[in-house]
Amino acid sequence: MSGASTGVGGRLRLRLPATSANLGPGFDTAAVALDLFLDIEAEAADEFSIEATGRDADQCGRTDGNLVLELYRKVLRESGREVVPLRILMDNRIPLGMGCGSSAAGRLAAISLAVHFGGLGWTGERILAEASALEGHPDNAAACWLGGFVAAGGEGDALSVARVEPPAGWRAMVVLPTEPLATSKARAVLPERYSREDVVANLQAVALLTLAFAQGRGELLRTAMADCIHQPYRSAICPLLPLVLPLAGKHGILGVALSGAGPGVLVIVEGEAAVQAASEAIEAAVGRIHSPEIVVCRFAAQGAQAFTGSGTGSGGF
Repeated sequence: MSGASTGVGGRLRLRLPATSANLGPGFDTAAVALDLFLDIEAEAADEFSIEATGRDADQCGRTDGNLVLELYRKVLRESGREVVPLRILMDNRIPLGMGCGSSAAGRLAAISLAVHFGGLGWTGERILAEASALEGHPDNAAACWLGGFVAAGGEGDALSVARVEPPAGWRAMVVLPTEPLATSKARAVLPERYSREDVVANLQAVALLTLAFAQGRGELLRTAMADCIHQPYRSAICPLLPLVLPLAGKHGILGVALSGAGPGVLVIVEGEAAVQAASEAIEAAVGRIHSPEIVVCRFAAQGAQAFTGSGTGSGGF
């Protein structure tokens, strides 16, 4: 979404995709959008309210301690604007706390709502930069905002993003454990320094990863999604990973990696025909003790969308 805000007041509908970041070696750099969505419809009201459906509806429907509402208020107050109460209808299909970019989608939604109802006039680039700064890394926010496979980075406040559309035939499977994991906990287990050997191995892999997505080279993914920087340290708190990782290159599975900081695991398969065999192999590998949920989805070429007024066309940012 690009351009300036259309102004204050009217109803706003937002659709933001889930994301899977890192993809193995692309730590805090690479991510891809998934067609699992956070849908929000908001209008000005006398008081704040949220009617939530979908995943984690009880948590999403809380008005106290709600990420979207708290950040919405914060952006408006810091911008010197009146906090307009909202009536929100929310349908969430993004798993929370599983490494699927729920916080990035929530932050982008909150900032977009503040820009619209506060008449801030921010560009899409400004919204993305603000969300990336709050996230502490740009990968999830960039993939959510722009869609497709992205590589993102920058110096200071200058954010640079490149994107390509993933191969249409590939399918994504996200293997979810029963319990979520806080990103702060997943980051706490990482070392302060790495060996040159590990850094070089990751550089080699992430270069292959980018070209694999750009050129549709599925045969590269088993090697391209290998990682030495974060996955070896997170395996102890993400127990599905060491069980699923050996399946890469078998059963139609092209590559395996933690989804973001985990604990969910991203599995990329060569196509629709491979989904059943891959699912059976995953279930056999993890065993009944872990009882995972396997979510099958596509990569989303379209990023965040906004619809104003009657919702007959996109716009707003």
